[in-house]
Amino acid sequence: MKNKKKNLSGGLAGRLFLRMIIALFSYTVLGIIGYFLAINVFSFRTWSGDELLYRVARWFDMRRELFALAYIVIGYIGIFLYYWRKPFSYFQEVADAAEVIYKQDDSMVTLSAPLKDLENQMNQIKVSVLNNERVAREAEQRKNDLVTYLAHDLKTPITSVIGYLTLLQDEPQISEEMRNRYITIAREKAERLDDLINEFFDITRFNLSHITLEKTEVHLIRMLNQLIYEFKPMLREKNLNCVLQAPDDLRIYCDPDKLQRVFDNLLRNAVNYSYEDCTIRIWVEEMPNQVKLSFINDGDQISEEKLKRIFEQFYRLDNSRSTKSGGAGLGLAIAKEIVELHGGRISAYSRENIIRFDVVLPRP
Repeated sequence: MKNKKKNLSGGLAGRLFLRMIIALFSYTVLGIIGYFLAINVFSFRTWSGDELLYRVARWFDMRRELFALAYIVIGYIGIFLYYWRKPFSYFQEVADAAEVIYKQDDSMVTLSAPLKDLENQMNQIKVSVLNNERVAREAEQRKNDLVTYLAHDLKTPITSVIGYLTLLQDEPQISEEMRNRYITIAREKAERLDDLINEFFDITRFNLSHITLEKTEVHLIRMLNQLIYEFKPMLREKNLNCVLQAPDDLRIYCDPDKLQRVFDNLLRNAVNYSYEDCTIRIWVEEMPNQVKLSFINDGDQISEEKLKRIFEQFYRLDNSRSTKSGGAGLGLAIAKEIVELHGGRISAYSRENIIRFDVVLPRP
């Protein structure tokens, strides 16, 4: 960018200098041509000594060197002053254009023809500034919404836990069945509270630090089978089945804790956004230098606009703020960073009520 600016300013200075030289040369040639034309026109007829025009011409002819010098000096100084002041007028244009860049409107920078390249660059800067400001406003709004939502979500389980514990304390003669029910509900709400607190920590870690990897060789299929086993209670709630289709023995070099988090998030999303009584498929495809994992579920189709933003920080597909499935909108953003730190890539697709997330990881 710095070299480009140097080339731009150097090119403008060169063009101005060349135009000044051309103007001086043209002015000189024009003066010579005018002089010879005047001599030829004057010699076309015979003049008498008492004619006024003849006396004026003779007066100029006797002082031709003086007029030639005046013509050259005045003309050259005028041309030089014109091109000397030109950069200052360009500077004023650029200064005025700088104000246009930071105006919160769609007006574009307009400069003189010699500054066309600079005009294009300044307009690109304005478009970039407007886009950055829009992204910053959206991010700030999402963070504000996140604080509001999480504050509400934190209050809900706390209220429930206090309520059910109060019931247990105030009703000592309560039946064992009701006691177990109250304890179960209080425990579920406390677990939900724990999840929300962990999301606060995720936000802090995601914004204030970079994720580092501690790689080791991992048996990928065992990791996935263990994950499916841990999700059985969640799968049972929606009467879902999870099927793993993968090679028998597949090892990769990765950070198991971080990668476990990626798979956990993808399977959790598949459960949360899947229709009931369906099957979630996890397909693992082994390739020469890569391994591809696909998490597939049946659910409401995701629009193209949402798919483009699905890996953004704090972006949530579900705006209803379900207390069971609602999160901070960081899971997929962190998953994307973890996958990319492993040298892989993650992508999302949705078509005909099928949702699929693909994770491609390199193999050593």
